[in-house]
Amino acid sequence: MEFSFKFSTPSIVLLFMLSFFSIPSTEAYDALDPNGNITIKWDVISWTPDGYVAVVTMFNFQQYRHIQAPGWTLGWTWAKKEVIWSMMGGQTTEQGDCSKYKGNVPHCCKKDPTVVDLLPGTPYNQQIANCCKGGVIGSWGQDPSNAASSFQVSVGAAGTTNKTVRVPRNFTLRAPGPGYTCGPAKIVKPTKYVSSDGRRVTQAMMTWNVTCTYSQFLAQKTPSCCVSLSSFYNDTIVPCPTCTCGCQNNVTDPGSCVNPDSPYLASVVSQQEKTNKFAPLVQCTSHMCPIRVHWHVKQNYKDYWRVKVTITNFNYRMNYTLWNLVIQHPNFDNLTQIFSFNYKPLNPYQDINDTAMLWGVKYYNDLLMEAGPLGNAQSEFLFRKDKSTFTFEKGWAFPRRIYFNGDNCVMPPPDEYPYLPSATTRQNVSFLQLLVALLALLFGCF
Repeated sequence: MEFSFKFSTPSIVLLFMLSFFSIPSTEAYDALDPNGNITIKWDVISWTPDGYVAVVTMFNFQQYRHIQAPGWTLGWTWAKKEVIWSMMGGQTTEQGDCSKYKGNVPHCCKKDPTVVDLLPGTPYNQQIANCCKGGVIGSWGQDPSNAASSFQVSVGAAGTTNKTVRVPRNFTLRAPGPGYTCGPAKIVKPTKYVSSDGRRVTQAMMTWNVTCTYSQFLAQKTPSCCVSLSSFYNDTIVPCPTCTCGCQNNVTDPGSCVNPDSPYLASVVSQQEKTNKFAPLVQCTSHMCPIRVHWHVKQNYKDYWRVKVTITNFNYRMNYTLWNLVIQHPNFDNLTQIFSFNYKPLNPYQDINDTAMLWGVKYYNDLLMEAGPLGNAQSEFLFRKDKSTFTFEKGWAFPRRIYFNGDNCVMPPPDEYPYLPSATTRQNVSFLQLLVALLALLFGCF
């Protein structure tokens, strides 16, 4: 029986438009961190003859997604003809055209300035609190003491009262790629400051907030990590899917990957400071990912079962500082012991505890070294069995989702997961083999 469908050209166009607009935009929503965001607080702390002095602070309220090197870049568009006279704790990347100013020249005259953090080691007279970390900000769940970054800016050619000041527009936050979408600035109640002795409270002249949410779709068009699987009950090692993060293409793109025993490696790595040291230079693999996470079901006990997790860095140009791993598995509500990693449960679904945030122990394995013999970190988990849910069948023992540094890692297809030997044997029997067996059976009866 055959079915045929005929659509006119207008119908096809209409269906395409409906399918495009009917898909909800959920890329900026993270189900594992629904309330995570970066909030930019702009506090006007004093007035000047032609403007004001403000302290701008970025608070990273994301549970596990931090801002790593080369750090954040913040931009906006002035509402009027404002200029930046001076800055502390940060600087603009360009000065712009300040030719109309004689004598005292502003720090920046651009209509749309771009600000970056100062580097560690900046002289103290150019620093303020929470500045000068190279734009690196820790996540709220992993390192709340370093989850903020600040700079001070003196703005001129602006209003000098709450009624004449205009908030900037079109805020953009890149960290380190264009992965954040920022909403409009909203005027809020002025921030209050409590003195160190707790006996006096002062407040800002004016405050506005900007909320930025992360979108992995905007941050990276291709994945940056993948997952491989293995188990004690099956000899099969399921690798990362082929070409997960790219394909080897040294013919048209020489140097896109390099073998560890290649003499070319030393020369390329030694010159990385002269080029973009943050551009990945990965080891030649079938998956071509900078990071691979391997989940191994290691042992089975009467009341417990054990898993080993290994994170391998294939990037020759990147040491991952403050790395973290987020794993979703239904047995995390029965996690008994974890070795050599820090652990914090994430409860995005209130009472359902199936998501774990993991990161390295400070001064031990919190630095995931670049590709090489030391480029890995490993841990083991001991789970208590819940007899109502526990099983090794149908891939239950493997994770549902894994994030590395906030990026969703690509999992192998479910039909390739290691299976129990007691399960139906996966043999590819051809029709010809079945026919021969049937004929042998029939002729054997005579």
